[in-house]
Amino acid sequence: MEIWINPACSKCRSALSLLDAESAQYTVRHYLEDPPNEPELREVLARLGLEPWDITRTGEERAAELGLDDWPRDAPERDRWIRALAQNPILIQRPIITADDGSAVIGRSDSAVRSVL
Repeated sequence: MEIWINPACSKCRSALSLLDAESAQYTVRHYLEDPPNEPELREVLARLGLEPWDITRTGEERAAELGLDDWPRDAPERDRWIRALAQNPILIQRPIITADDGSAVIGRSDSAVRSVL
């Protein structure tokens, strides 16, 4: 399994602690330093069953700079959102955990993290 984290994020640290407590095998990806590209984002979105705007941190300063609140949230704009996430990884919700069985989850709660174990 792989977990995308920002080490400064308390939810990420909590998810890592839970994975460690369960002796889970995982790889850490510091997604701000090693951002996912557009194909990787498409794959993760498919695994999550979500749209790009669903995993966007719209409260970030960068989101305001881009005017994301005014962007349409529909199929014709999907590529634009994915491109924005790839170019501005600070906007990606965290932590995202992808499991070897093809499942994925945004691990912001203990129950979400446990769901991929």
